[in-house]
Amino acid sequence: MAYIANTPDDERIMLERIGLESLDDLFRHIPVELRLKHPLDVPPALSELELSQVIGDLTARNQGADQRVCFLGGGSFDHFIPAVVDQLAGRGEFFTAYTPYQPEASQGTLQAVFEYQTLICQLTGMEVSNSSLYDGASATAEAMLMAQAITGRRGKIVVAETVHPEYRQVLETFLACLEPRLEVVPGPTGVVDAPALEAAIDGDTAAVVFQHPNFLGRLEDARALVAAAHAKGALAIVVVDPVSLGLLAPPSTYGADIVVGEGQSLGNPMSFGGPYLGILACRGEYVRKMPGRIVGETVDRDGKRCWVLALQTREQHIRREKATSNICTNQGLLALRAAIYLAVMGPRGLKLAAESSTRKAHYAAQRLAAVPGLELAFPGPFFKEFVIRANVNPQALLASVLGQGYHGGIALGRFDRRLADCILVAVTEKRTSDEIDGLARAYEHAIADLTAAAPPGQRGKPQILASAGSK
Repeated sequence: MAYIANTPDDERIMLERIGLESLDDLFRHIPVELRLKHPLDVPPALSELELSQVIGDLTARNQGADQRVCFLGGGSFDHFIPAVVDQLAGRGEFFTAYTPYQPEASQGTLQAVFEYQTLICQLTGMEVSNSSLYDGASATAEAMLMAQAITGRRGKIVVAETVHPEYRQVLETFLACLEPRLEVVPGPTGVVDAPALEAAIDGDTAAVVFQHPNFLGRLEDARALVAAAHAKGALAIVVVDPVSLGLLAPPSTYGADIVVGEGQSLGNPMSFGGPYLGILACRGEYVRKMPGRIVGETVDRDGKRCWVLALQTREQHIRREKATSNICTNQGLLALRAAIYLAVMGPRGLKLAAESSTRKAHYAAQRLAAVPGLELAFPGPFFKEFVIRANVNPQALLASVLGQGYHGGIALGRFDRRLADCILVAVTEKRTSDEIDGLARAYEHAIADLTAAAPPGQRGKPQILASAGSK
């Protein structure tokens, strides 16, 4: 949409039409103390060439995943995106309105969403999927509210500490003004304490939320956790990495009730943190409690195959606090990209991506654990992420590794003080053995330099920032 500023004549005509003499008259209802007391510091106008150069200089300051070898994870991954995803998703036919208020007129959009739902059901093994949500965190929160509506329980939600910390923060925000409380079960060994989780579940528990693979990359005993939830009548909500389902058993096979996840890894770029794609699928019997939209297949009056919005929980406009959800749209473009990605990769391609990521991650863990000053924090099965513990300050260590050309991981002290000497490293199918070896060398050089620069009495001891973490 073109944007053309109003000219002084435009402003004069509009003010005359509403019976005012100036813009100050238009804004006189705003208290004086809230108005700007000085002119905006707007630079002078630039030509198109000058503006392009300024914007180019600004973007060059960004440290994107494509400017360094990327070992970042924690919910955003540098997976391979086939060229066909960009080619098809960028076609003009898919440049649609933000929300199709007359959806049946947009058959192409509805068919794309229908294909996305079908592929998500095939991937997770669940019976129904919605047309997507905003991201993995909001999908998890919506599943939590959905579980309360299904069970009628308003006592508490039990969540594993090994669920993504930011997802848990979103759950806390959603429950801030609601009756249920959130009970977090610790995971001191990198996986949730299963006996403690089982003890936390009672007759007022609406749902148990766990992540598999979890935030630290470890594999939970998913079947046992689901069984513990069901034994007390609670629902089991599983947060998944969709790529992992190319290798791990689908959640339906171990009894999950609701499956959620972050769909960024399905053909969507990291994009500095968003926008992303929230996945939500569930058992067929819960479809009436599912938030968002569901596209269905039918036939028109001529008997031709067509698509409709079978369910759209738009009753929030009139039902307020009784509404199924306040989600009233979906991430259409990102869901389209996920559908194209899954269709192109197919079961075999997704399995290869998952296997390659796992194999390379284990090689990386072996190489890094051999670096003096580093060790694996949580030995045991993991998918494509793992945690290393360092004997020098992780922030300084990662800064040095970045200077050598590698996004070396995420310092975990920002999430938990107990992990203040730990770094989360992710490896996808894009990484090569040469890049992994280079990362190990970068860590080795960085540790040697930081150790040499430390005071004699502090060499070889963990150097942790006092402000690291929040717990």
